[in-house]
Amino acid sequence: MTRSFRRWPLAFSVLLLCGCATELTRQPAPVPELKPGRLVGYLPIGERIDSRAILPAPPAVGSAEAASDEAISRAALRLRDSDRWALAIRDANVNFPDAAGIYSCALGAPIDAEATPYTYQLLRRAASDAGYAGDGAKAFYKRGRPFVINKQLPCTPEEKDSLGADRSYPSGHSATGTVWALILVELAPDRAVALLKRGQAYAESRVVCNMHWQSDTVQGRFVGAYSYSRMQASPEFKADMRAAREELAAVRAKKLAPTRDCQAEAKALQTTVPLF
Repeated sequence: MTRSFRRWPLAFSVLLLCGCATELTRQPAPVPELKPGRLVGYLPIGERIDSRAILPAPPAVGSAEAASDEAISRAALRLRDSDRWALAIRDANVNFPDAAGIYSCALGAPIDAEATPYTYQLLRRAASDAGYAGDGAKAFYKRGRPFVINKQLPCTPEEKDSLGADRSYPSGHSATGTVWALILVELAPDRAVALLKRGQAYAESRVVCNMHWQSDTVQGRFVGAYSYSRMQASPEFKADMRAAREELAAVRAKKLAPTRDCQAEAKALQTTVPLF
């Protein structure tokens, strides 16, 4: 009996150590980068959505659809230097860690590498799958961006050279923002309306920014939705989603605050893109 009691401290210590080891390993496996700051996605390059195959041609010059795009763009330019313009500038940044907070207010919880490492890496990897999926159509149609036509600077002038003046269709930001929103809706379905509305506003930010036409963002959102559906077949994606769902539930149960100024964001989002 004495020997049995003597074993308890050792056994208890082993259990504690095992528990700590389990806690310490609740991190996603490292993923290589495609290029600095961009992680490899869940889809092999050959399995990404072929945007040229699934999208119609962009509105032809002189068409009623192109005239509508131009009218919406002119109206959106009236938002320059407003709170909505400032949000569009921040939305333009798809680089992490800042981009992780885009949906924080809509989710009602923080999204960062420390509090939600699986969710954080999910969003980073999905950005590659959706963001690059539009490249086929961009390269083929070579649609000029709004700032080429209206001669007005975009909200992020530094993007003019890095993103290309003739790669407007479809919007890669809109595709990325849509896949992020759909992932988070799957993880937190009770926040679906807020997340999807934020995803729509995120796409609209590209029109406010004078970087995309309205039709670019509409078709970009389709590319994001198609990419999300394709990712469902990835066992790695499914496994990461299960882990992310558990960590998000734990974070939300603690009622941790979002990582953004939600009052300022809500104020900016009260202003929508004028249709005309």
